[in-house]
Amino acid sequence: MDWLALSAEEWTAIRLSLRVSSVAVLVSLPLGILVALALARGRFWGKSLLNGVVHLPLILPPVVTGFILLILFGRRGPVGSFLDDWFGIVLSFRWTGAALACGVMGFPLMVRSIRLSIEAVDRKLEEAAGTLGASPLWVFLTVTLPLILPGVLAGMILAFAKAMGEFGATITFVSNIPGETQTLSAAIYTFTQVPGGDQGAMRLTLVAIAISMVALLASEVLAQRIGRKVHLE
Repeated sequence: MDWLALSAEEWTAIRLSLRVSSVAVLVSLPLGILVALALARGRFWGKSLLNGVVHLPLILPPVVTGFILLILFGRRGPVGSFLDDWFGIVLSFRWTGAALACGVMGFPLMVRSIRLSIEAVDRKLEEAAGTLGASPLWVFLTVTLPLILPGVLAGMILAFAKAMGEFGATITFVSNIPGETQTLSAAIYTFTQVPGGDQGAMRLTLVAIAISMVALLASEVLAQRIGRKVHLE
């Protein structure tokens, strides 16, 4: 069983993946809630276009998404050069860029889960709070948000699982730099490209399967809770 022992480099890739995935989810969460709210409740021109843009990473090849991020957020890109010149923020070939790529790839899953939860909320509860003088923001924070919290958590878990398994967009945007951008998936790919790397690839594959299964099971439990809640209402 010695072959199951993880090396220092493998632990580094696992910790980096957990860090990148966590940052990707937490940073994208506020925007995800706003976009989900707009898609669920909004009535505006371009809603279908917004929905298409949000879900585009699900159907585009990940390499294409990574290339678009490189064009936009690279040091010579319009957004990347602005961030570098004015704030000293560099995303390309940095772990922060990996977090951006993972956040973009997991964003559609997060938005969809939150949107379904918002659509399941009984509007009469919100209207009752509004008649008592509560502002729309206060109604959302005290009534809507607690009701959609299981959906928010499920969306976060799905986005986290997607980020943990992300490879194409990440390696295209930030490359495969050990200790900086070499996530779990990139480390597995590296092992498959060197002689005798099968054991290392198998170890990390088992770790990836374990993390993903835990995340998916947790998401399923939350989804069932939402279903029972809606059925009771």
